[in-house]
Amino acid sequence: MKIFVAALTFLFLSVCIDEVTNQSEGEASDTDVIQTPGGQDSGTAEGQKTSGHLLVILTELETKLRDTQREMEVLKSQVQGNKVAFGASISTGENIGPFKTEITLVYKKVYVNTGSFNSATGIFTAPVRGIYYFSFSGHNISSKPMGLRLMKNGEQMVTVFNHPAGNRHETATNGMTLQLEVGDHVYMRLRVNTWIFDNSNDHSTFIGHLLFPL
Repeated sequence: MKIFVAALTFLFLSVCIDEVTNQSEGEASDTDVIQTPGGQDSGTAEGQKTSGHLLVILTELETKLRDTQREMEVLKSQVQGNKVAFGASISTGENIGPFKTEITLVYKKVYVNTGSFNSATGIFTAPVRGIYYFSFSGHNISSKPMGLRLMKNGEQMVTVFNHPAGNRHETATNGMTLQLEVGDHVYMRLRVNTWIFDNSNDHSTFIGHLLFPL
């Protein structure tokens, strides 16, 4: 809507400039030439005065036009920046872990990515300041535990933990709405001595998207 209004403003100012230009040309041609006693052309003097006034108007209109163009560029960049979303799954076909140290999970199968999610590292980088929503799921065989942590800049936001429960398949999910600044990192970590499983059914996923910018 803002872009539409800005576009109309741009069109209006363009028409105004054309009308003022035409008015200036018409007044210059219609001015009667009157010779004053001192030999000064009163028509020329009046034309110079009118031209000066029109020049001021044109200058003001050009300034407003440049401001409108800048606003349109800003709005365009904001709209493009608002298109932030990704969805991916581990999709390995095997277990990952357990390890003696925590690892950042890498999600190999990407369903959608508008550019802010790095599938090689598993890290999402916020392109704009705003409110985001993230969710994740993890699947494991419960002969060993599974622990997942949603991280923001090295700090845990929310977590899930499946305790050993025999030898059955289990899935855990969680998610959270977060406020992010430009350049903030969000990613998933696999806890020490736990594992996670995924295959072509894509049980273990990680998704995120921008709700609205701030």
